[in-house]
Amino acid sequence: MSTTSHALSRSDLVRYGRHLLLPDIGLAGQERLKASSVLVVGAGGLGSPAALYLAAAGIGRLGIADDDDVSLSNLQRQVIYGTADVGSPKAARATLRLRDLNPGVRVEPIQIRISADNAVSLVAEYDVVVDATDNFEARYLLADVSARTGRPIVYGAVHGFEGQVSVFGLPGAPCYRCLFPVPPPAHLAPSCGEAGVLGAATGVVGSMQAVEAVKLITGAGVPLAGRLLMMDLLAGRFETLEFPVDPACPACGMTVIHPLGRDEPAVCAAASVPDVKSISAEELDRRLRSGAPFQLIDVRRPHEAQIASIGGRVIPESEIEMRLGELNARQPIVLYCRSGIRSARSARVLMDRGFEDVVHLAGGLFAWAAAVDPDLPVY
Repeated sequence: MSTTSHALSRSDLVRYGRHLLLPDIGLAGQERLKASSVLVVGAGGLGSPAALYLAAAGIGRLGIADDDDVSLSNLQRQVIYGTADVGSPKAARATLRLRDLNPGVRVEPIQIRISADNAVSLVAEYDVVVDATDNFEARYLLADVSARTGRPIVYGAVHGFEGQVSVFGLPGAPCYRCLFPVPPPAHLAPSCGEAGVLGAATGVVGSMQAVEAVKLITGAGVPLAGRLLMMDLLAGRFETLEFPVDPACPACGMTVIHPLGRDEPAVCAAASVPDVKSISAEELDRRLRSGAPFQLIDVRRPHEAQIASIGGRVIPESEIEMRLGELNARQPIVLYCRSGIRSARSARVLMDRGFEDVVHLAGGLFAWAAAVDPDLPVY
């Protein structure tokens, strides 16, 4: 962080007046914020509230790194965007919103996907990094880059009604790999597009990430280094897990230099889909019209079947192995879900249990709506 004093203007004194009243921030802390730089990696559900509060707080320079475009389904949680932004690049639209919120902040849109080829040079340009990514590949990459550059990482993750926040990479403190040495197996990793998330939960976690970044910059309070804050918002429960530095950590340990996450599998979403036989939406439509006997199985959860369905029996992916006795191994089986991820995994389970004539609907209900029934609700 820059040590140069950044004096506040008269309008700054008005804008940040509520900060100035806080003894833990005050004039000196606000000047540190104005002199600081923060990189937000991911402008989605977590990055939206984090970036908004960091810009409002008066961070001097704010980088927004994201290579995706805004979609309608984003708006349930990515509150930095509006309906008119759908189809536009996230980094660019977020930048416009942040500059409007606080013209005194230098906002830099970075429309790239962070990778092992660009991460070190990018991270090194900023004082603090907010990890608002949604996949393990990026998280492990940022952990390794943090260890090499000495830049602290403010980590956040959310799943359903649950969230986590921590700070990694401070001197003498543990890093992400100290807590999570390796990614979970692909079949246990929640799918980013299938698991679901409460929009407000991303607001809670992203806001907490902004708090931790402000604490790091101003020196206020005690950062969540060596501690994992775990939130169960459905139960209204917050717990803290303490964890130590791992001397054998491949990222920050004393003997091992890790190759910047290049060997980490992309274990989120489509990367975890097994190679199984599939059927197109048009082919399934023809099979349904033919009247030929086969078993159509919806592997989504029952509440999803109430939203949209193409028929068949509902056997959720989580129950498929326990309910094998309900299936006729001598009759063809077609599995489907929302996007084809859960149905492919379920097909793999059936095939491993001796079911031979099993296919799944490629692309799921999205493909069915696009090719067969445009009036089918998608979600």
